[in-house]
Amino acid sequence: MTPPLRIGNASGFYGDRFDALREMLTGGSLDVLTGDYLAELTMLILGRDRLKDPSAGYARTFLRQLEECLGLAHERGVRIVTNAGGLNPGGLADAVRKLAQRLGIPAVVAHVEGDDLTARHPQSLAAHAYLGGAGIAECLRAGADIVVTGRVTDAALVTGPAVAHFGWAPDAYDRLAGAVVAGHVLECGTQATGGNYAFFAEQPLERLRHPGFPVAELHEDGSSVITKHDGTGGLVDVGTVTAQLLYETSGARYAGPDVTARLDTVRLTQEGPDRVRIDGVRGEAPPPTLKVGLNRLGGFRNEVVFVLTGLDIERKAALVRDQMEAALDASKSRPAHVGWDLSRTDHPDAPTEETASALLRLVVRDADQESVGRALSGAAIELALASYPGFHVVAPPGKGAPYGVFEDVYVDHMAVDHVAVLNDGRRIHVTPGADTLVLEPPAQPPLPEPLPADGPTRRAPLGLVAGARSGDKGGNANVGVWARTDDAWRWLAHELTTDGFRNLLPETRDLTVVRHVLPNLRALNFVVEGILGEGVASQARFDPQAKGLGEWLRSRHLDIPEVLL
Repeated sequence: MTPPLRIGNASGFYGDRFDALREMLTGGSLDVLTGDYLAELTMLILGRDRLKDPSAGYARTFLRQLEECLGLAHERGVRIVTNAGGLNPGGLADAVRKLAQRLGIPAVVAHVEGDDLTARHPQSLAAHAYLGGAGIAECLRAGADIVVTGRVTDAALVTGPAVAHFGWAPDAYDRLAGAVVAGHVLECGTQATGGNYAFFAEQPLERLRHPGFPVAELHEDGSSVITKHDGTGGLVDVGTVTAQLLYETSGARYAGPDVTARLDTVRLTQEGPDRVRIDGVRGEAPPPTLKVGLNRLGGFRNEVVFVLTGLDIERKAALVRDQMEAALDASKSRPAHVGWDLSRTDHPDAPTEETASALLRLVVRDADQESVGRALSGAAIELALASYPGFHVVAPPGKGAPYGVFEDVYVDHMAVDHVAVLNDGRRIHVTPGADTLVLEPPAQPPLPEPLPADGPTRRAPLGLVAGARSGDKGGNANVGVWARTDDAWRWLAHELTTDGFRNLLPETRDLTVVRHVLPNLRALNFVVEGILGEGVASQARFDPQAKGLGEWLRSRHLDIPEVLL
């Protein structure tokens, strides 16, 4: 029996806690340490970096972290796998080799490439396919101490080491699916250990002040235990793991290039303090295509936020809006898109000026920077002494900044040359497994028996009985909602329909909302299509990544059976 593989994570995004790499290497035993640095917005940022400097395009933070920690990793025999290579994995791999040589540390460095399809999509700033873990596995089997990738799926940072360690075949779907689920739990770092957790108020603040990063003890059969280093902050329980499982997913099938994991088969068990076992995961063949993320510059945007204080808020908003619209109409180049949003953050008879004030936000977009720059700033500044009483703005508008647009397309597996580039320059071309699956939505599982409807109810926030976590996928948002008891699940499954969801969140009423049922997790997952416009970089919404959408839902009131409260 092959021993378990202990995989830790030290980064959930580009800009995560700098000291995490050292904390994970010194806090306990590990076989592999991963770092996830990429997101849709990050690829756009790195693309702009590369425009200025062709040698750039990778997460420079990782290199600075490694300068402090490469010796530690070598001493402890911990291999490092990271997607910090971004748009230039070969460049980062070379930089790591130079660093190791300068430090006198004998590190074997390999990288994975083939994801960059920008040449096929010249209208894009960056176009990258989401590769699986096979290239990572080849690098590790060849003896690499550090593996750098470009765009791979987040879970590939775990499936690659697992395949190399256990020798799984490409059609070991159940085992691969178990690794994908473990990888999805690890990928966002401390979100699995109490960070951003709906029920954080039940924990002492000192426990959550500095949560430790997660560790997965992965077994040969694909099962795992999610935990963290002893003595670190945060917590790992069924709730924190459920929350992360629901994050940025949709239905029962979680498809990727290595395998399609069936989230409706996942079983979670609290094995002990800060230890949650994941087992029962079933897998199916991957789909025949790879997702490709396209990032392009959409144009320029600018904004100004007017502060409206005290009485007659609606009237003040109407006046300044009328004045600004007239000024924009009279300008040489009115912006192509003009949007207004009034946030009634004001309170009557408020004890402070800030709490007596509302915010009126004006956002403009156009392909021409001049149209969103001088036209807006001139119009807003000229109103300083000629508009509503108490006129002022949060900050004067600037020249306008570029914004990005994200979309995804799909290409055949065979259209991508997935390559493991070894330390000595050898190139191993990775061929996909023979089997693929055209995915059809599985039948919706049966709902539990509803709670008796004749009991007393009380008007109360949904969050008293349900947790939630939300996030973005391109222009869509997902909101995962789960119950912590069987009775709460019996009520939630029948109460929170798509219509019920739309009623609680009026912002979604005119959008397509799809509900997915995951009974094993006592969870519902809602996908809200188009709520984020053209993706996070377009900043189409107050909360452009939908991070707070789930908490807004939990704050909404409805009639809840008193037996649940």
